[in-house]
Amino acid sequence: MKDTYKSITKASDEVIFKDRNSKFFGYAFPITSEEEVKGIIEDLKKKHHQARHWCYAWQIGKEEQEHQFRANDDGEPSNSAGTPIYGQIQSFDVTNILIVVVRYFGGIKLGVGGLINAYRTAAQMALQESNILKRTIDDSYLLQFDYPEMNVVMRIIKEHNLNVIDQQLALDCKLFILVRKKESEAIFEKFSNVYKVEIKKLGH
Repeated sequence: MKDTYKSITKASDEVIFKDRNSKFFGYAFPITSEEEVKGIIEDLKKKHHQARHWCYAWQIGKEEQEHQFRANDDGEPSNSAGTPIYGQIQSFDVTNILIVVVRYFGGIKLGVGGLINAYRTAAQMALQESNILKRTIDDSYLLQFDYPEMNVVMRIIKEHNLNVIDQQLALDCKLFILVRKKESEAIFEKFSNVYKVEIKKLGH
């Protein structure tokens, strides 16, 4: 079971690819929702207000079956901009990412082949400038128990090196933990078998 994914940690530095007087500025941004895309594009339109095209592709979702993506040619010939940008997202196997390539037209038409190459290259350069990290896909759980069970719960957490993300400790305790997906069922089972400890899956 694949329980890792790759994403970028922060926005890439600006890159530039030139072909016959046209300039293509490439950018990569980490995103977690489609809603973020609009604001980023608007900022780039302010920055490059004399450019002709702001083409992009994005993909979100940690697991393959959850992936959502979109490619936008922004007035360039169909599939000559957004699709080659998206091709690089697939090639680098990254997700939760937006890549934008801004074009200044240089007066000479590049043809569809030239455009595909330019947008693909600018996207590739932006990804090469990015810090790509592998992350684990985790399930989150809520543990509920009375204070006397604290020792047994903490022992399991320590034994399996589990990540506690939040805790409310009183007479009745709540712990929120993250469990790597491939260990998820075994950990669920383990806590379920502990008398007086309730475990509930919250999602991932």
